[in-house]
Amino acid sequence: MTQLQQIKEAENTLLHTYTRFPVVLDHGQGCYLYDTDGKAYLDFAAGIAVCALGYHYPGYDEALKAQIDKLLHTSNLYYHQPSIDAGKKLLALSHMHRVFFTNSGTEAIEGALKAAKKYAYQKTGHAGHEIIAMQHSFHGRSIGALSVTGTDHYREPFEPLMDGVKFAVFNDLDSVKAQINDRTCAIIVETVQGEGGIYPAEPAFLQGLRALCDEHELGLILDEIQCGLGRCGHAFAYQAYDIQPDIVTCAKALGGGIPVGAFLLNEKLSQASLAPGDHGTTYGGNPFACAAVSKVLTIFEQDQIFEHVQTITPYFESQLDELISRHSCLTGRRGMGLMQGLVLDPVLPVSEVCKKALEQGLIVISAGGNVLRLVPPLIITESHIDEMIQKLEQCLL
Repeated sequence: MTQLQQIKEAENTLLHTYTRFPVVLDHGQGCYLYDTDGKAYLDFAAGIAVCALGYHYPGYDEALKAQIDKLLHTSNLYYHQPSIDAGKKLLALSHMHRVFFTNSGTEAIEGALKAAKKYAYQKTGHAGHEIIAMQHSFHGRSIGALSVTGTDHYREPFEPLMDGVKFAVFNDLDSVKAQINDRTCAIIVETVQGEGGIYPAEPAFLQGLRALCDEHELGLILDEIQCGLGRCGHAFAYQAYDIQPDIVTCAKALGGGIPVGAFLLNEKLSQASLAPGDHGTTYGGNPFACAAVSKVLTIFEQDQIFEHVQTITPYFESQLDELISRHSCLTGRRGMGLMQGLVLDPVLPVSEVCKKALEQGLIVISAGGNVLRLVPPLIITESHIDEMIQKLEQCLL
């Protein structure tokens, strides 16, 4: 069957909620993907920041195969060692107190919102609490996650959404202060806004949010689904800001490609929020997913992946800045670590650049505001960056 025939079958079978690129991917190796015709693509998207270790990283496949031979699923009515191992490692990296494993980042957000609301309910004895979110944020596609997503076109078709959400301006502390009232229970923010256009939080803003939450006894929820777990050069991006959240969500890189997410609570919230019967999941935290998490976190530590990101980032940024200096259609760069965005002049649609890049054998994706999003595997080398620049250059001529 040709790629064209495969694509036609997919279009006749799958619900049309994505505008897919016209390529059928077949397998991967290292930082490269290959289509069914054998064409190679340098991957600077990593499955939307998921495949942090690229493809077939030594030891990863073997750990998953070993778990398949043992046990895939038990439900959360029983204990199993993979969840214990994965949980201990994740808590050690995050300096949080308890973890709840989910199937996705969206589910992690749902759990985080419930934990914040339940904590406020326990403290005040009544419901009706409010959450402050950020404009241009993105937290997921479910009703709860959409309710705190600050982009109208994602929200409008599905309204009315969850009540009690107010939106402030990202990196504007005064706008957050103006939204706080006696019903506010939490503030949710991406440490680095991803879908909104690759905007890192300013240190004064994030530290100011922490101070506001302490002053008003609010929960600070940090969404690190995309920017966490090494993407910005630290186990979690908030560690570059010298703060600690009350709740943090993660997913994407957590399983290295296996669907898994988590939300983590500090000691205060873990002891006085969600209790038996308040929250649950059938598949979340199953032995297979947790075996993936455990192996990924072991590799991160043993192979010093976070340190590698810190080492390679200056070269990545310098090469992107030089590319900008050579092309007037590029107007700026934003990001942290290996989460970078190139801002394109409106005359050059980012969708066209992504399409041309695919023709050149380079996979890149977009973010809000005509931004080219670069989120490669965390194992890239200078030669991969050089190849990416060379291919991207051809798309800008």
